[in-house]
Amino acid sequence: MNILGISAWYHDAAACLVRDGAIVSAAQEERFTRKKHDPEFPENAIRSCLSIGGIEAHDLDAVGFYDKPFLKFERLLETYLACAPRGLRSFQSAMPIWLTEKLFLPDRIRKELGVDVPVYFAEHHVSHAASAFYPSPFEQAAILTVDGVGEWATTTWGTGHGSELELLGEIRFPHSLGLLYSAFTYYTGFRVNSGEYKLMGLAPYGETTYVDRIKDHLIDIKDDGSFRMNMDYFDYPSGLRMTSDKFHELFEGPPKEPDSWVTQKEMDLARSVQVVLEETILKMARHIHGETGQPNLVMAGGVALNCVANGRVLREGPFDNLWIQPAAGDAGGALGVATYLSHRKFGEPRVVDPTRQDAQRGSYLGPIFPRDDIRSFLDTAGAVFEEIEENEIPERTAEALTDGRVVGWFQGRMEFGPRALGGRSILGDPRDPEMQSRMNLKIKYRESFRPFAPSVLAEHAGEVFDDSIESPYMLLVTHVREEHRKAVTDGDRQRTGIDLLKVPRSHVPAITHVDYSARVQTVHSETNPLYWETIQRFRKRTGIPLVINTSFNVRGEPIVCTPEDAWNCFLGTEMDVLIAGPFLLRKEDQDPKVVERVRAARHFEAD
Repeated sequence: MNILGISAWYHDAAACLVRDGAIVSAAQEERFTRKKHDPEFPENAIRSCLSIGGIEAHDLDAVGFYDKPFLKFERLLETYLACAPRGLRSFQSAMPIWLTEKLFLPDRIRKELGVDVPVYFAEHHVSHAASAFYPSPFEQAAILTVDGVGEWATTTWGTGHGSELELLGEIRFPHSLGLLYSAFTYYTGFRVNSGEYKLMGLAPYGETTYVDRIKDHLIDIKDDGSFRMNMDYFDYPSGLRMTSDKFHELFEGPPKEPDSWVTQKEMDLARSVQVVLEETILKMARHIHGETGQPNLVMAGGVALNCVANGRVLREGPFDNLWIQPAAGDAGGALGVATYLSHRKFGEPRVVDPTRQDAQRGSYLGPIFPRDDIRSFLDTAGAVFEEIEENEIPERTAEALTDGRVVGWFQGRMEFGPRALGGRSILGDPRDPEMQSRMNLKIKYRESFRPFAPSVLAEHAGEVFDDSIESPYMLLVTHVREEHRKAVTDGDRQRTGIDLLKVPRSHVPAITHVDYSARVQTVHSETNPLYWETIQRFRKRTGIPLVINTSFNVRGEPIVCTPEDAWNCFLGTEMDVLIAGPFLLRKEDQDPKVVERVRAARHFEAD
């Protein structure tokens, strides 16, 4: 039985193909259209998923959509009426697409697919819950989903057992932990629905100056993690802006202009709201554990991408084990609704791996490009390259890294979710104290404060980091072990804000944040043997079992998908080497006219 899951028309549109209960393929539409967070109908992602599955649309038995449009429409109408006459312009702009498309989704989906196939709908947070539980390595688990808003729910909790899934409690709009965090994202000058991870990265530079102010005025948090927000301080229900004039008075000024200089105030705001979010999530986790008695917790929803909070839940929460959906945001809803239909609607048995491997297999679920396809493109593009044997790739990559070169890594199937996990990555040497600023400013074209993540051999993670954690999806933050940290001088202790970047924190400074933290990806030979072997070769050369891993893209564009995307990004930045399949390209070997032509055709927009 072939089931296609779809998420679309809000942000991060995606598709997923599930066959007989197993995940076959999944991809986000943005990777194909090159429009970051593309919300439109995922025709390209669908085409890719069906191709990987070796089927066509007429072979589908069912299609699932990740939320229920009529329930969402009900919430929009009730909210607009409650806010009227405020929000009239937003209401007028939203209604045409609802009245012409979103309320007639089954017809639209069948028309796009060109087949008459049954179309089913799951509630938004049911899709999130299914995406968290069904691919997890647990036979049974407690479930927590937290995001901005679905139809009405913003937070849900429940349990999963075998193929069964039940949600037992929820918090409803407009009270939303995700929207609280997005309000601070907006206020500090970042873009909502894409800049929240910047706020998280900025937090360690700040102080907890505003924590009491947030708790006293904005949100009332109970011991069980439930909460209510004071809506006098927010404007998002009317669709105009995230924060109100009262919010601006409370924090002594209007929102920061986008792309303007980050000050200590923004750092302190980031730290303060991060602390509030972490405390709330921890209270939720403890309450859910007490109610369910489960040793395992699974999570999804956009807030589950907050890897700092996730790390605290694992370290300080009552659960023995934690698994988080790699595509925790709306893209993962496509996977969730497909697995939910497969197991609940059509009764496909759920098979849990006895070795505790999850069913997402490293989340390498997107397209792969064979050797001949890559060669054909490189020839057409006028690239100068060297073809090497596959068993040479790890050693040649490790050699480039130890020589201080930045490597674009394009191998195997594309990852599903917002993180590059060793399929579409940019790699660097973590020992180099200048590497973080170099990669941020000359390759990623992004803010200098943004930290980089390490990909570490799973077997050696405990040698470098405090916890021997399983973190294959880069969704947990831990800390560099004490023996690897560098002593801070009296002079350095006086530094504040961005100036903290100048203080080397460990023997692997490029992946050590200012609070000694790191967002770790553990690399396993079972799921990505080529990438694992590459890091192993780097370890043999340096004694360090990890490399810098950041996504293969620049600010404002999605992670690369095709060989052409990789080539354009390679030439358009200060990257030194590209290894695409078995082909090795050096920047200095390329025709300067070709490089200039590619760079002239590219432009980077702030995300």
